[in-house]
Amino acid sequence: MSDNFRSQAVTQGKKRTPNRAMLRAVGFGDEDFNKPIVGIANGYSTITPCNIGLNDLAHRAETALKQADAMPQMFGTITVSDGIAMGTEGMKYSLVSREVIADAIETACNGQSMDGVLAIGGCDKNMPGAMIAIARMNIPAIFVYGGTIKPGNLNGCDLTVVSAFEAVGEHSAGKLDDDRLLDIERQACPGSGSCGGMFTANTMSSAFEAMGMSLMYSSTMASEDAEKADSTEKSAFVLREAIRQRILPRQILTRKAFENAIAVIMAVGGSTNSVLHLLAIAYAAGVELTIDDFETIRGRVPVLCDLKPSGRFVTTDFHKAGGVPLIMKMLLEQGLIHGDALTITGKTVAEQLADIPSQPSADQEVIRPWNNPMYQQGHLAILKGNLATEGSVAKITGVKKPQMTGPARVFESEELCLEAILAGKIQAGDVLVVRYEGPKGGPGMREMLAPTSAIIGAGLGDSVGLITDGRFSGGTYGLVVGHVAPEAAVGGNIALVQEGDSITIDASQRLLQVNISDQELEQRRQNWQPPQPRYTKGVLAKYAKLVSSSSVGAVTDLDC
Repeated sequence: MSDNFRSQAVTQGKKRTPNRAMLRAVGFGDEDFNKPIVGIANGYSTITPCNIGLNDLAHRAETALKQADAMPQMFGTITVSDGIAMGTEGMKYSLVSREVIADAIETACNGQSMDGVLAIGGCDKNMPGAMIAIARMNIPAIFVYGGTIKPGNLNGCDLTVVSAFEAVGEHSAGKLDDDRLLDIERQACPGSGSCGGMFTANTMSSAFEAMGMSLMYSSTMASEDAEKADSTEKSAFVLREAIRQRILPRQILTRKAFENAIAVIMAVGGSTNSVLHLLAIAYAAGVELTIDDFETIRGRVPVLCDLKPSGRFVTTDFHKAGGVPLIMKMLLEQGLIHGDALTITGKTVAEQLADIPSQPSADQEVIRPWNNPMYQQGHLAILKGNLATEGSVAKITGVKKPQMTGPARVFESEELCLEAILAGKIQAGDVLVVRYEGPKGGPGMREMLAPTSAIIGAGLGDSVGLITDGRFSGGTYGLVVGHVAPEAAVGGNIALVQEGDSITIDASQRLLQVNISDQELEQRRQNWQPPQPRYTKGVLAKYAKLVSSSSVGAVTDLDC
């Protein structure tokens, strides 16, 4: 049986001659119609350093696929740079772009009956967008990460994009002069690649490697290093073999694969956004996964890596120290990941890790030995209570006091909250409430890197809490709780909080609550009116109508 098992309907037979004529116009010869058609979903753009290097990788993959007796067909996908859009109205389009990317890849591949797809992405939403499409289509696929940026450096200190955001907060607090601020801005992002700490892009690339949908070590390579292009070429050959063997994504994206990914995310100290994205990918793959599963796995997996944003090191340091394979081998030795899970190579996780050492080298400090972790339990805690009956996500690494009770400072948007912080109107002990920034209310569930970085820059990181129905950047740390669900726009209790209400954040008890009676909440509910939509036309209006709760991944096809 021919291994071009989807495209043969287009390229074979007399009734399909017009289709063959069209394909001849894009380079098919007589001998090519029996080869599998493989899409290259190319996220290249000059919008962001995360994606500026992807075109070279796409062409390397294209050459390799031709050498492997396949017919590559390249098409583009979009990206939105979170770092550039952060703190602006444009950030509302970031999470939306995940769905646009997923829909675009599905449409191109299924519309042209492609036999497989090699997806190449860089910025945060490229990864989950591509994997949602891959899970939906269930054709042989592999993900190629564009690679991490190398750190900037100023006076011997490593810098990332988060350094620039925190510097703004320090500048506003009078702790940094104009010249120093400009120096940090100039040095923070020295070249191509995705944000350099264990932020969202590097978290999701690590998760995909753990799930077996990307090659070993590929998730932590630097964008500008030759090994990144070499790994891309190898990915093309591996995909060609997966097409030959008919290894399908849903054979790989099993419950075991998701549990492996969550365990690795906890061990490396990954982004809160991984909760949202893995839930969405699991939904697309037909795998039962809930927000509570993250809490279950958190309880048994320690944080093993000292990585930014709350730690000292960047992802290139992690790569040199052994990367995801070393973490997976350590977890496998402790029975905390599933060694029998399949990977895109056709080998199991255990087979892939057979020659990987089970302990980190003593000459590095990025990865801790098992008996000396950074934290005894994972860092992504799922908090519930009367403010988050469906759940919320707190990142508790680096937090000195994981419990606080304080007065609510209520803001109806991210901009109003940031304005108050920069104006010095926030005091130690305050609990900031930023609402109507959820999936429907924003719409788009903006990230709050600007206000959280301003809090850190002002020296309030250990004494101020922040809760929101929006999201946080992978670069955020501190006592912050996001993804509060139900969100304010649908009548979640976060909409009923009033200025000065007592709010408790207790990560150790996994509790998020406003300290008023049920009767008072109900009385306030009677007086609450849903807000008018902020957008009535265009993509944000469509998104607001379709998007589900963050507690199930903020997917847009839940009721379809």
